[in-house]
Amino acid sequence: MSNDPTKPIMVSPGKGRRVLIIVENLPVPFDRRVWQEATTLREAGYQVAVICPKGKGYRSRYECLEGVHIYRHPLPVEGENAFSYLFEYGSALLFQFSLAVLIWLRHGFELIHACNPPDNIFLVALPFKLIGKRFIFDHHDINPELYEAKFGKRDFKYRLVCLFERLTFKLADVSIATNESYRQIALDRGGMSPDRVFVVRSGPKLERLKRHPPLESLKQGRRYLVGYVGVMGRQEGIDYLLDAAAYIVETLGRTDVHFGLVGGGTSMNEMRSFARELGIADYVTFTGRVPDAEMLAMLNTADVCVNPDVANEMNDKSTMNKIMEYMALGKPIVQFDLAEGRYSARDASLYASPNDAIDLAKKIIELLDDPERCHAMGEYGRRRVEDELSWDNEVPNLLRAYDRALAPGH
Repeated sequence: MSNDPTKPIMVSPGKGRRVLIIVENLPVPFDRRVWQEATTLREAGYQVAVICPKGKGYRSRYECLEGVHIYRHPLPVEGENAFSYLFEYGSALLFQFSLAVLIWLRHGFELIHACNPPDNIFLVALPFKLIGKRFIFDHHDINPELYEAKFGKRDFKYRLVCLFERLTFKLADVSIATNESYRQIALDRGGMSPDRVFVVRSGPKLERLKRHPPLESLKQGRRYLVGYVGVMGRQEGIDYLLDAAAYIVETLGRTDVHFGLVGGGTSMNEMRSFARELGIADYVTFTGRVPDAEMLAMLNTADVCVNPDVANEMNDKSTMNKIMEYMALGKPIVQFDLAEGRYSARDASLYASPNDAIDLAKKIIELLDDPERCHAMGEYGRRRVEDELSWDNEVPNLLRAYDRALAPGH
């Protein structure tokens, strides 16, 4: 079956076929991509079960939402260094395998759909693959590059991450890539044939990202709001964003700009301390992880949205969901000049020199001082999401991937 999007769509409904999705990174339904995949498959007739970790607001061990069976396990520690990651992932594997056996006995499944990170979920799938179950690898992050970005070295643990990636691709009947860069990795590093790799972008559902009037109180009495949503981790470049904010407030004297940062992560406290060190704590709101309604209020109020992801090999090849969410809400964007970020946003964004906080700041001010340009860029981004990048445009590709994985005699 072809992965050529220009060819006619030939997909068959699930007709009661049973699948198991495993994700470790975030709880479901908080993980938007996984939840969109799960509900899309359910609507296509598949019986869907999901294994995921517990998280803030998602503590139930089991619940059935929109016809999707969700089984959650504890995650004892959130990794901050190489050894704590090993403990986190090892514990998760035990929970995942135990729940997979339970789901197999209770519901049954024909296919395991593993969403990385990490790339060790193939170990859960392997025993089931030996008895004829199919395996889809949903490639969310390029973990060798992620490891190098976090720890800055290529040591034994880096080589182990590379080995897990190769073994995952080797076991997979089909790989789902989030963009063309990841597809090329599946072909080159993963050795997969082109007809077994499908690009399914993490496009937003427009019905979830509703545009609303701004909530002026979020600007803390200031004229402008710069918005960010995402993880508060080192590779997300929050330190660059705070440096840019300090340049705007302290050097340019623009005390009319506030910054609203939505999201949680292992570096949250570190970034709050950094804002205090820079003397701009009163100009920055850190919300932590919040429900969609609060996230949407912040982004709908923002005059400009930012993506300060560090320019490195991982981020250059990765598609960031936040970019398309900003575009869906009609917001102009400023980000560092990265290949996949530019592909997603095109004319909806200005592009700062990589890892240059001062240039990031100057481009933020350039947009804030040009409301007509902001409006034009925001409307361009909204149209691009509606016409090309929304989840509705990706559904046929997901169903094609499932058709290929479950094809008779495969």
